[in-house]
Amino acid sequence: MRAQRRGASVTVLYLTTGVPSLEELWPWQRASRAKWVGRRHDEAARAAALLKFGQDGYSSIPSRRLIRHLDEAEASVAHAIENAAATELWVTAFEGAHQDHDAANAIAARFGERLPVWEFAAYNFAGGKVRSNKFLDARGGVVELTADRDEAAMKHRALGLYASERGNLRHIRIGEEQYRPLPRHDYSTPPHAGRLFRERFQWVPLRHPRIDFTSSAEIYSVLGQWSGAKERPAARTGGRL
Repeated sequence: MRAQRRGASVTVLYLTTGVPSLEELWPWQRASRAKWVGRRHDEAARAAALLKFGQDGYSSIPSRRLIRHLDEAEASVAHAIENAAATELWVTAFEGAHQDHDAANAIAARFGERLPVWEFAAYNFAGGKVRSNKFLDARGGVVELTADRDEAAMKHRALGLYASERGNLRHIRIGEEQYRPLPRHDYSTPPHAGRLFRERFQWVPLRHPRIDFTSSAEIYSVLGQWSGAKERPAARTGGRL
C-alpha cells in the first residue's frame, strides 16, 4: 500500500490453488473440490480488487504440492516478472510456516541476481509458540512497519475476505509487519530447530485433510537438491511482484 502511494504498481502471482489435492481430501469432499478452488479464486480476486493489485493468473498446482512442481512454478514467476516489467520480487519468508511458503522462497531465490528479492514474515513456531509477522532472527537488515489506523483497517478488511481460511488467519497480527532482503538460506534443512508450525498437529492419527503430514525430511531434501542445482536462466526484467 505504501509503495502504491509512491507510484508503484503491484501484481500478485498465485503459485497454488490453496486447496489440497483430491487424494488428500475425504472421499465425500472430493466432488466439491472444484467449488472450493473457485471460492479461493473469488476470495483472491476480491482482495486484489480491494487493494488495487494486478493479478497474473491462477496456478492449478494443489496446496502442499509445490515441491513437486518447482520448475513449472519457476517458469511462472519468470513469465510474471516479464509481464509486469517487475523491478522487485516479494515472497513469503523461509520460516517453516507452510511448506508452499518455503518452496516459494526457494523459487524466489533463483531470481536474486536479476532483481531485488524481499521476504516478509508471515508466521512461525520458533521457540515453541506461534509468532506472527516476526522473523526468526535479525539477519540482513530487517525493516519494521507499524500500520496507521487506515492501513490496519484495510488489512483487516482484506484478511476478512478470505472466509475459507478464517480459522487459520486468527493469529495474523494487523498492526506490525517485517520484511528484509532475502538472505542466503540453506533450503536443505528446516528453518529452525524444534517443531515447525506445519508440524504442530502431525500427532493426529487420522490423515485429516487440513493437516500437512509430509515429512520435513522429504520437503527439505527436495528443496535442498533443487536449490543447489546449477542456476537456470531466468528472465531479466523492470512494477513490483
